Amino acid sequence: MPQIRITGTTAVIDGKRVEGTTKGGRSRVVSIDGETAGFLRRHREQQRADRDKVEDGWKGADDYVFTTGWGEPIHPDTVSALMPKLISAHNSARPGSPLPHARLHDLRHVHATTLLAGVPVHVVAARLGHADPAITLRVYAHVIHEQAATAADVFAHAVKESDT
Repeated sequence: MPQIRITGTTAVIDGKRVEGTTKGGRSRVVSIDGETAGFLRRHREQQRADRDKVEDGWKGADDYVFTTGWGEPIHPDTVSALMPKLISAHNSARPGSPLPHARLHDLRHVHATTLLAGVPVHVVAARLGHADPAITLRVYAHVIHEQAATAADVFAHAVKESDT
């Protein structure tokens, strides 16, 4: 199974790029699907082609997934600023299935709530970088409550099916 490693964070404070550790202070490995892994491989190949074009002008290392054309890490807000453009492009190409407005961080919440519909909470917590599943349960309590509300219906349906 393909994986990515989350090793730290990047922010801009007082106009300066600041790199730090994750909130928990440790890196984590997250499994990804094959299609995403393929996209990231193709992206890496394009970065290598960019590096070969600029030769000595390349200013980066291979540590970053998203870089400028000369290898420096992109500004942390760049991906966030791209979200409305990506959503707009998607909606133009697929008017029958539009996406709502979303911030980049909203994808983390969509990911978590989607997983909590069938993935054990300790697995979701590990993907999110929560040291304790109790954090995940607190942050996403509304999802757990929604699931609890449907649990009685699921059980009742199962019992009815077993009677027939």
